[in-house]
Amino acid sequence: MEIKVCGMRELENVLDLISQVNPDWIGLIFYSKSPRYVPNELAEDLKKLTIKKVGVFVNESEEEILQKAKKFGLSAIQLHGKEGVDLVKCLSQKTTCELWKVISVANEINWKDLEGFLPYVSKFLFDTASSKHGGTGRKFDWELLKTYPFNKEFLLSGGLDEESATEIKALEKQIPQLAGVDLNSKFEDAPGLKNIEKLKRFKQRLLSQEVN
Repeated sequence: MEIKVCGMRELENVLDLISQVNPDWIGLIFYSKSPRYVPNELAEDLKKLTIKKVGVFVNESEEEILQKAKKFGLSAIQLHGKEGVDLVKCLSQKTTCELWKVISVANEINWKDLEGFLPYVSKFLFDTASSKHGGTGRKFDWELLKTYPFNKEFLLSGGLDEESATEIKALEKQIPQLAGVDLNSKFEDAPGLKNIEKLKRFKQRLLSQEVN
């Protein structure tokens, strides 16, 4: 199961994360209203890192997304707003980055609404609906995912904490398309500054659950 740690920004913290936790992905947030926003001044240092980087965008222009992807050396583009199929299709023709579409979940999921994205996205990511576009620290009702009708892999986000590992593995047994987790606010000491020990413990619990 893949682990993405989102909302990374501080270089020393990122280096500690890579050396001690070694997640599959780190997430860089390019939404200017986020307290975890990553400015262009950090591009040179972050681009050098060999870990796979996901850029998180909210209702951004195609041009800006592609510029950031090149500037920061992104491996994936995560679309966390109301981006439509047309934009995702255009991006798929202009970048080799993986494209991830976030589905913000409130009380229900209309699977029909996702069908148009299937030819163009590598993954869906299900997160708790919020006007802040993530980082809520709240879970949505995972029961809604049990009717997931597609073969496309997805990541789970929204309020995940150290105690979530057992539940996540149980869910994976029921929904094999669950390919990974997106960790953020429950593992922070401050916005953009992750608690490495908490992340280490979570990964150990997740791996031990996989062994079982």
